[in-house]
Amino acid sequence: MRIVSLLPSATEIVYALGLGDDLVGVTFECDEPAEARRDKAVVVGGRDTSGLTPGEIDDYVKERMAAGEDLYTLRAGALAGLDPELILTQDLCRVCALPSGQVEDALGHLGCRSDVLSLDPYTLDDVLGTIVEVGARAGVPGRSESLVRTLRERLAKISATVAGRERPRVALVEWVDPPFSAGHWVPDLVSAAGGEAVGANPGVRSAETTWAALAATDPQYVIVTPCGFHLDGAAQQAKLVVPHFPGAQVWAIDGDGLVVRPGPRLIDGVDAIAAILHPDAVPAPPPGAITRVA
Repeated sequence: MRIVSLLPSATEIVYALGLGDDLVGVTFECDEPAEARRDKAVVVGGRDTSGLTPGEIDDYVKERMAAGEDLYTLRAGALAGLDPELILTQDLCRVCALPSGQVEDALGHLGCRSDVLSLDPYTLDDVLGTIVEVGARAGVPGRSESLVRTLRERLAKISATVAGRERPRVALVEWVDPPFSAGHWVPDLVSAAGGEAVGANPGVRSAETTWAALAATDPQYVIVTPCGFHLDGAAQQAKLVVPHFPGAQVWAIDGDGLVVRPGPRLIDGVDAIAAILHPDAVPAPPPGAITRVA
């Protein structure tokens, strides 16, 4: 089956299911695994924001949205040339990836017939469900069910490890300028890791907030997990957070690798958060996953 992935998390799911050779097209942001970007056609482009501050990125996004302009560009000609049978996209967040409606419109214009699967999880359980769905549509249901079973076993092991322990209060900062508290599946990761997410938005979209509102939740830990950044970028932003939470431990985590992309590596994120909250019970994750800032 010829598969095109229009979001990084879907690319990770495809490879986790052993379908990397079937993947023919990806986005410019698909960086895991490394061969995804190196060996595949790039069918979605966008602006490189790596040199911008969080505030500048927020301004750029809001300006484009206000003008009714897209953040991503579908390279329709390249897509048509790949003749995909299955296209993985989303409608969850216009800031994160190309909406499925644009893909379907482009296919109709090009006269292409492809199965379009929109992956729109809001909870951790939803994320595991999308893995099963991708496997079913790609013709490998046994692989996806086996993978999800393994992931659930890992979650059960973490749960057993932290059972009966104090559940620290954790504030999750998904963006720093302006501040956003995390939503969707991210609070579920904290719960699974033996913590209590405070000031968060479980099962719904992340929301802009204020530092005063977050500080009022009296967190013991603050975890900075900015969308679009790995650990180095998260650590830089976490330094800006420290003055707002003088009584809390402030940590940065590899957001893109472990928290914000809804794929199999979220379970690694649970492990990493559990190591922050319960270091005497849970081993530290590999280097590059987390770092304490204050």
